[in-house]
Parts: sequence; structure tokens; C-alpha cells
Amino acid sequence: MDCIFCKIAAGQIPSKKVHEDDRVFAFHDIDPKAPKHILIIPKKHLASLAHAEPGDEALLGRLLHTAAEIARDHGMDKGYRVVISTGPEGGQTVHHLHLHLLGGRQMHWPPG
Repeated sequence: MDCIFCKIAAGQIPSKKVHEDDRVFAFHDIDPKAPKHILIIPKKHLASLAHAEPGDEALLGRLLHTAAEIARDHGMDKGYRVVISTGPEGGQTVHHLHLHLLGGRQMHWPPG
């Protein structure tokens, strides 16, 4: 598979790792949109949230739980935002499910 996020999770492409367990990998975004911008991905390749299947519920929950743990560990106690872009109109550019964990500044609504 020629997926950049799969290669990052496998250690084939270097990253600034934040978290790794048997199902989830997290690393700093190389083009941050906030003072704290961390990407959280499943090690299992899912092209997008729209490609999740009934057996993926535990993995999806694990991704969100990991986001909350990382936010706590990285001092985002005043708040943070979790974003999942899905499909071209949703702004998804890498076709591997990923969560953007953004913090370290005031977030505004609507986001864009």
C-alpha cells in the first residue's frame, strides 16, 4: 500500500511521535494550524470515516479516547478541538482516517 500515514505508523517515514499503542499512532502535524496540532491515526488502514464498518466501533472509540489523553498530557486543559475531515468536500487530503487535535489558542466558530 502506498499510504503515507501507514508508512509513518510503520516507522518507514520519520515523524515526531506523541503516542503509540497496538492500534493507534499519534504524531505532530508538519504544517500546524494551531500551537498544538497532533494527528491521531488508526494503524489499520481506513481511507476515511465513511469507510468505517460495524466492527470498527472499538477502534473509533479508541481514537477519541487517545485524543482526550493526549490533550490532558499536553496541557490543553482550557480546551481543544478534534476535527475529522471526510472526503473532498470535507477537506480530506490524505486518504487514511485521521483526527486533528488542535489546541493552545482560542478556537472560533464557524471553523471554515
